[in-house]
Amino acid sequence: MTNPPPATPTPSPSALAASPSLEVPPTRRPRHIAVIMDGNGRWALERQRSRIEGHRAGARTVREVVTECGRLGIEALTMFSFSSENWKRPTAEVDALMELCLEYLVRQRQELLDNNVRFRQIGRRRELPRSVQAEIEETEAATRDSTGLTLVLALNYGARTELTDATRAIASAVKDGRLSIDDIDETTIADHLYTAGLPDPDLLIRTAGEYRVSNYLLWQISYAEIHVTDVYWPEFTRAHLHDAIRDFAGRDRRFGALTDEG
Repeated sequence: MTNPPPATPTPSPSALAASPSLEVPPTRRPRHIAVIMDGNGRWALERQRSRIEGHRAGARTVREVVTECGRLGIEALTMFSFSSENWKRPTAEVDALMELCLEYLVRQRQELLDNNVRFRQIGRRRELPRSVQAEIEETEAATRDSTGLTLVLALNYGARTELTDATRAIASAVKDGRLSIDDIDETTIADHLYTAGLPDPDLLIRTAGEYRVSNYLLWQISYAEIHVTDVYWPEFTRAHLHDAIRDFAGRDRRFGALTDEG
C-alpha cells in the first residue's frame, strides 16, 4: 500500500529563523533515526538541580526534536526513554519518570495529531503502571491513521529482552506447526521484534559523550551509522540534529561491499 506524502509540522516564522538550514537533500537523509537520550542527570547536577528537573528539561528537547524530524520528512524516530534496567533507580525517580511519561502522552496527544505524527511504544508494556498503559493505548489509537513521522518511544525496553520475546514467539509458532524450522531466516526474526514494520535505523545518535549502545536495538542497528556528541540531552537542539544528519550524509555506506576505489 502506498501512503500519501507525509504532512509535516509547519513551524512558526520565529522557529524558522532560529533553525539553521540543513543543506542535505531528502535522498541523503536517514529514513529512521534512533536516539539514546543521555545526560539529563549530569545536566541537572552541574546546575545544582534535582535529577527530576533534568528529566523535565530533557522532555522539552524531545518535543523540539520530534517537531524538527517531522519538518525534515524523517520517516521514523525512536527514542530510548526508559530501559528495562532503569527500574533499579531510586523509587522516587522511577515514579517521577512514569509521571512525566503520562504528562507527555496527555499533553502532546493533540499536537501529535495536528502534526500528523503516528505514535508507537516498544518494550514490555504489561510491566508498566496501568495508567501509563492506558495512555499509551489511547495515543496509539488516536494517531493510528497519521501518515507523517512515526514516533517510537522505547519504554521499559531492552534489546536482549526483545530478542528473548521474539525467540519465544518463533518457538511457539514452530511448536504449534504454524512455522517450519527450515523457514526461519532474518526476515522471520525481524517480523517478531517489537519494531516489526519499521525500517531499521540508519542513524543512531547518542548524547553526553558516551560510546556504548546500552542494550538498545541491537538487531536493528547492525548497519546504522553512529553519531556521538558531548552535548547533554537537555541542551540538544535542532542545530545538533542537523549536525548529526550532515555527518550521516557524509558517510560512505558500503554494507560490506567495496566502492569503485576499492
